[in-house]
Amino acid sequence: MKDLPASLRPREKLLERGPAALADAELLALLLRTGLKGTGVLQLAQQMLDEFGGVAGLLHATPDDLRRIKGLGPAKRAELAAVIELSRRALAAQLAERPVFESPQMVKDYLRLHLADRPHEVFAVMLLDARHRLLAFEELFRGTLTQTSVYPREVVKRALASNASAVVLAHNHPSGVAEPSKADEYLTFTLKSALALVDVRVLDHLVVGRSDCVSFAERGLI
Repeated sequence: MKDLPASLRPREKLLERGPAALADAELLALLLRTGLKGTGVLQLAQQMLDEFGGVAGLLHATPDDLRRIKGLGPAKRAELAAVIELSRRALAAQLAERPVFESPQMVKDYLRLHLADRPHEVFAVMLLDARHRLLAFEELFRGTLTQTSVYPREVVKRALASNASAVVLAHNHPSGVAEPSKADEYLTFTLKSALALVDVRVLDHLVVGRSDCVSFAERGLI
């Protein structure tokens, strides 16, 4: 990056114009700091984004996934994994401080950070206190690429164990398309009925796709 004019170098550009002015590859290059022999750091950053399908895919990468990147040593893998985890924790901390329905977009961002781009279907629950603040996020079931088995009694058990007053249900569609199916609607009704027996409200059920997140509550389906 020393060959670039100062105004185009990511660090200088960020300090002068703010982080929003940087492209994804430029932000990632700041974390990587150096490239490889014959590969500049910006080129390496773009290769990583291409490998994982963009920022969303990279945010779901595990340390083992990062091993696929040639020349990415343990120190850089650890730093990237730390940044990814910090992103999740930052959103979780904000959701724990205020009711989730005050920040529906943040809820969607949080769920996409956890569930988008998974290769298999995952069913998860956001467990909420009496003021609808986040107590915990739990992945309860994992399935195949096309379906997952969700047991209402297990969802009820986790809600009671966490002393939750309400929940937000969530699952991903590995196809990348967030449109709910009839099976998703039936599952929502079944879980809502089961949780009502123990006085736990279902506030929403969100279906997470690759670039979108569909809310049952926003569609009037809850």
